[in-house]
Amino acid sequence: MSEEGIKELNYIYRVVQVHRDRYLVRNERKELYCTLTGSIRYRGECPVVGDDVEITENPYGDSLIREIRPRRTVFCRPDRGGHADGFAKTLQVQPLVANIDYVFIITSLNQDFSINRIARYAAMAVSGGAIPVAVLTKADLCPDVEAMEAKAAALSRGLEVVSISSRTGYGMDRLRTYFRPGVTIALLGSSGAGKSTLINTLAGREIMQTGGIREEDSKGRHTTTHRELIDLNGVSFIDTPGLRELGMIDAEEGIAGTFSDIAELVSRCAFSDCTHRSEPGCAVREALENGTLSAERWKMFSRLEKENQWSKIRKNEKMMNIAMERRKRDMALQRHGRGTDR
Repeated sequence: MSEEGIKELNYIYRVVQVHRDRYLVRNERKELYCTLTGSIRYRGECPVVGDDVEITENPYGDSLIREIRPRRTVFCRPDRGGHADGFAKTLQVQPLVANIDYVFIITSLNQDFSINRIARYAAMAVSGGAIPVAVLTKADLCPDVEAMEAKAAALSRGLEVVSISSRTGYGMDRLRTYFRPGVTIALLGSSGAGKSTLINTLAGREIMQTGGIREEDSKGRHTTTHRELIDLNGVSFIDTPGLRELGMIDAEEGIAGTFSDIAELVSRCAFSDCTHRSEPGCAVREALENGTLSAERWKMFSRLEKENQWSKIRKNEKMMNIAMERRKRDMALQRHGRGTDR
């Protein structure tokens, strides 16, 4: 095709939607649909919502994403290939959203409220470089909002907590202190927690579909089916489908940052390999005995640490298997080359 037919120019765009093998990207000028170049697919790289990408524009069809620019921050989860922990043979890191400033951990103040879930999201947010904020929704249905806020805040010294009600407007002024031009906020949490409802409240109109919850267990139905970046008054919000569960992977720094007081206690133990059971000079056991560390928080920390260690082992096995497969392919190609030279 002639130069007049397609004028190839590389521009920087931001990924705002992902639809299987097509990507909607946007910059200050326009929106375009893109596909990936073969080299990106070969490397196994996939852009996620929030990524900055370099593209070659094509006025006659889908443009091409040529490069994913380095991520400032990222929120990831383990990809177990659809298997439960006990049956997953290998593990990969799956980025969900990128270049975010805050992770709003959307949690309903109903039966679905879970400190353990908040801890998981907070640890993965910190691990990826973002700031976690626990946003406790449906405050109008909670008889003691302050007590629930205090319970969430006690999880971590670095966790900020805001209770809101999209129906009454309670707490929205506190939440708006995070809304500064240029900021990107990811809304993460389980289905029915109020992510899409919050987006609609902030927009002043219904731009995201919402659904109800089951009364018997306060569980929500999936209404958001894809991740999408929405710009509202200069602030970028990423709405996401609800996650049924969130595992730990590459989260050492995130766990230590979320449970900084426990990490400090561990560092003060007399032995670096202390199991915190019977060793002398164990700062953790001493804190448990004198009540400065609750058994509940220690159990939560230990659970996340063990899960993260399990994920690291599975990830290393995956990388080793990939390296072995590449080695086998290289050796087969070398043998084939020697055979044709004869």
